[in-house]
Amino acid sequence: MGIDSSKYYLRPFGLVEKNIGKNLFKRKKAISVNSRFFCCIELIVRKKKIIKKVFTVNEFFEFVKIENNTKINKLLNQLTNQKKKFLNNNSFFSKNQNHAIFGILNITPDSFSDGGENQKLNIALEKAIKMTKDGADFIDIGGESTRPGAKKVDPVLECLRILPVVQVLDEKNLNLSLDTRNSQTMKLGILNGINLINDVSALTNDKKSIEVLKKYKLPLIIMHMPGTPKTMMKKNNYKNVVLDVYDFLEERIKFCESNGLSKENIIIDPGIGFGKDHQQNLELLQNLSIFHTLGCSVMLGVSRKRFISEFSNSVNPKERLGGTISATLSAAKQGIEIHRVHDVKEVRQALNIFEKVNSI
Repeated sequence: MGIDSSKYYLRPFGLVEKNIGKNLFKRKKAISVNSRFFCCIELIVRKKKIIKKVFTVNEFFEFVKIENNTKINKLLNQLTNQKKKFLNNNSFFSKNQNHAIFGILNITPDSFSDGGENQKLNIALEKAIKMTKDGADFIDIGGESTRPGAKKVDPVLECLRILPVVQVLDEKNLNLSLDTRNSQTMKLGILNGINLINDVSALTNDKKSIEVLKKYKLPLIIMHMPGTPKTMMKKNNYKNVVLDVYDFLEERIKFCESNGLSKENIIIDPGIGFGKDHQQNLELLQNLSIFHTLGCSVMLGVSRKRFISEFSNSVNPKERLGGTISATLSAAKQGIEIHRVHDVKEVRQALNIFEKVNSI
């Protein structure tokens, strides 16, 4: 028998409320993924062409038993094994919390939505405190715009922008993440109170970044982006955007693990808007639950993104709240746990109601 060169993927779907899910789970008619219950699975096979087949969970279990395919069995174990996910294994979040929110605080003159608004220290501090009161678990601070076409910022300038804000917010005991792709900025940020690193380059921009993460053992967000912010929209050529992004994140997780980082401390982000056109973004949003099979918590950043205007004619980023909430709730229905947003109060309220209505 020849070696199976096919690549397999599993996408759970059909989220059901918790009480029904528990009952179905006992009867092997639902699977549990991060304490959420799904009643259907899509199997995707990628070789020379892509083949997709949809199963109910009990049908899939029968299929797996008959096929006895090592690769599929391994994927199913990755999907269903109850691991210590970041969200449930960290003192940063309250216990039994279904969703976490990162509030965006850009200390930049040119970010796509709020560039220039937070450059004065007192304004940045007021906004951070307000987002925390509104329900943000983390304040995600950035000193370099990564919007499409943005030029690289010198790490020295980046540090000068973010460190005064980090230092004061650390004194207020807020949970702080740092949106940077530069090792120098990471190190200085950590020494001044940063609790988590958010790298849009998935540690590809700066070879020294992995050493900083190894030394300080901080949690890490790795995101998919082809090229750099300046070039990414010219590199959005995918054979299949969902599977290509999955493969990239899988490789970066393996890179982190091979360099001594714990998988329990890794959050993955498919990078909506980063090197994807509106149709590619839509495909990712429709298939987000596939990323659960990678075994990490998943973050989504759709807040005020340009793709929303392609479907709603909202040119001004601040007029995209409705689209942000809609995409966020769609992601929550696929079991996505972590959301990075500008409008914390509104998104937190939407998620709270979603959880109550759907008995999540």
